[in-house]
Amino acid sequence: MPHIDIKNFLPHRDPMLFVHQLVAISEEEATTTFTIREDTLFVTNGTFAESGLIENAAQSCSAIIGQRFFEEDDYEGERTKVIGYISAIKKVQIHALPEVGQQIVTQAQLVNTMQTEAFAVSTVQCTVSHEDTLLLEGTLNFIIHEVTP
Repeated sequence: MPHIDIKNFLPHRDPMLFVHQLVAISEEEATTTFTIREDTLFVTNGTFAESGLIENAAQSCSAIIGQRFFEEDDYEGERTKVIGYISAIKKVQIHALPEVGQQIVTQAQLVNTMQTEAFAVSTVQCTVSHEDTLLLEGTLNFIIHEVTP
């Protein structure tokens, strides 16, 4: 897989960008990493809050669905623009919270999708962990659609 700058495919920017690297992606799965810094939004007393974990999961999950709108060789995200929404948080369980300096790994798996040429409605399951510690597991629904320039 070529190096893909996730910022080319997400509308988020600091301080709301909660994915640093897209480690792996396929049509049904994605793995991302994010290192918690002291200046990361949603860090309080050295701990990354629940809302930050959920947003990290959502950004990671959207990579699976959003990639379907991009041409295969468009690694810079120049020819297509999409926007996505969390349409429902079906289930989220938070088991622990990461601390500043820790790197979290998010794994997302597509459960189902209904896609037209203009939009996709999808359900994605995900886990967020730090080393061997499960931090979050959940199922989210998304709507992603292409934006006409």
